[in-house]
Amino acid sequence: MARPNLPTYSICSLNDNVTLSNDIIADQFSHYLELHKDLHFPHRHSFYHLVYFTNGTGNHSIDFIKFPVEAGQIYFMNPGQVHTWDFKTAPEGFIINFSDHYINALLADTKYLQKFSFFAGIANQQVITIPKIARQRMENLLQTIVDESYASGEMKDDLIRACLVQLFIEAERYTTKTATQTTRYNSTLLRNFQQLIEEHYKEYRLTKDYAAMLYVTPNHLNALSKDLTGSSAGELIRNRVLLEAKRLLINAEINISAIASELNFEDNSYFTKFFKKYEGVTPEVFRSKYK
Repeated sequence: MARPNLPTYSICSLNDNVTLSNDIIADQFSHYLELHKDLHFPHRHSFYHLVYFTNGTGNHSIDFIKFPVEAGQIYFMNPGQVHTWDFKTAPEGFIINFSDHYINALLADTKYLQKFSFFAGIANQQVITIPKIARQRMENLLQTIVDESYASGEMKDDLIRACLVQLFIEAERYTTKTATQTTRYNSTLLRNFQQLIEEHYKEYRLTKDYAAMLYVTPNHLNALSKDLTGSSAGELIRNRVLLEAKRLLINAEINISAIASELNFEDNSYFTKFFKKYEGVTPEVFRSKYK
């Protein structure tokens, strides 16, 4: 019997709050889990997603990278990312799902979310532990968002949007940062590189292609990438290709030849060699783990 297609959930399919538009869900996490016991895992979202844990144990994963649940932890996800939950004890906290249309209704800059490192789509940058001294402030902000989502006050959506922007800014302050002008420039360059990878990884696989688009040398881009991420520029490009391969492989309805073609490999054999070289298993073996 074939495994069902990997689902992609929309906000509309998960929204039980009639007082809200279909562009946002904000709720206590325990209540959300109670309402959605039948979620299929793994799955994707067509919206932005964040969860803040106040307690609970277990694990959650973002794009196949596993993270332990911790009190005071907040994680962010972009549309299209794959995730699962595996809780050992019932977690509590807050969950917010929102569309880009929802947040952009308040902002003139439609690329505003790209300012935040946790919206770069890199799993290891999307999980943040909030210091104990700041947790009450963060939880109060989240509670305001949830309360407003169930209220019917005038301009409630504008207040929720403003609170979301404040939450993003406060969370960003607890990511690892340095303050020198050089590192600010390098961080911006890295983020631009990551954005270009996201847009072009299927067509461009060489560091020199991205270096040309960024008006830097390949050696400079490699050194910067290694310094800020621990991986070379080539590894970041390759890892994005591998990530998309994994996302496609857990969908049993897409055959491996089609995946190879989608990712611009010359043929299925070349794709299989590439995948096994860097993942240690063939695409078929990887897929079997998710049946």
